Amino acid sequence: MAKQGNGTIIVKKIKKGGHGGHHGGAWKVAYADFVTAMMAFFLLLWLLNVTTDVQKRGIADYFEPTMSVKSESSGSGGILGGKAIGTPGALPRDSVAPNVALPIPAERQPEEGDDGEEAGAPSKQENPGDPQQAAKSQPADKSNSADFAARLDKITEAAAAKSAAEREERQFAAAEFALRQAMQDIPDLKNLAENLVIDRTLEGLRIQIVDQDKTSMFPLGSSEMAEPAKKLMAIVTQVVQRLPNKLSVSGHTDGTPFSRTGNYGNWELSADRANASRRALVGAGRPVERIAKVVGVADRDPMVADQPNSPRNRRISMVLLHEGKGSPSNAADGKAVQ
Repeated sequence: MAKQGNGTIIVKKIKKGGHGGHHGGAWKVAYADFVTAMMAFFLLLWLLNVTTDVQKRGIADYFEPTMSVKSESSGSGGILGGKAIGTPGALPRDSVAPNVALPIPAERQPEEGDDGEEAGAPSKQENPGDPQQAAKSQPADKSNSADFAARLDKITEAAAAKSAAEREERQFAAAEFALRQAMQDIPDLKNLAENLVIDRTLEGLRIQIVDQDKTSMFPLGSSEMAEPAKKLMAIVTQVVQRLPNKLSVSGHTDGTPFSRTGNYGNWELSADRANASRRALVGAGRPVERIAKVVGVADRDPMVADQPNSPRNRRISMVLLHEGKGSPSNAADGKAVQ
């Protein structure tokens, strides 16, 4: 405070300097975005680590943008049969023949010395009005067209077969993924996960219901299906009935001699169990015409070859057969594809 000569009092207010202005909150937003991105990244790494190869393949097939189909088929050839909820299925339509552009061969210019004619002289082939030349060239043109048509047919058939095989492979992968996912999602079936064995054979996709030490699909010496086997058979039917492939069913026993007197043995028991499985499939909705064969193999094709009496040798094998292969072979199931 100061006092001037004229008596006026002047008050000065001095403000001490601080530590600068506030920095603002922009850094908090950037830091929050960074933490969120890192959390999402580590969550992605964790999901990739806990999922199996089959689950990853199923998810990839689900999100695949396009699916190649045969040129002569519509969407009804898919796993759902071209059907959707509330709308009619795919309608058949005639396939359109492909347009093929045939190359026109360039005319050969005669050279000096060809048949005694000088270069530039008119050739007999250049005269379209000559009937003799037209008659001579007609067989060669027909032969070339026939050869080209035959090669085109072979290429078309090969492309169609490749497309059908790729589509069928996707369907088999989706069916395998659906079965394994059902075993995890349904509480009553989690304890039976080891009783369901899925693999590939030369004949197709093989689904096996296998006995374990504490869980049997059939009572000892009986063809009456146990309750766990009925549950597994119902799940298998729900998945495979969406596919057009035919099904082969075979029954297997272990190497223990059958103790019942008479002519009833492992051959009869395995055949009766296979037939009981067929009845369960049909009862659950599998069309009868899509069952190709039902056989009993007894102990001739063990799963554990070095242990003939192993309970895993007692099983029911169901094979979704490849399409277009004709009738299945007489072999039980074929060898697994490594």
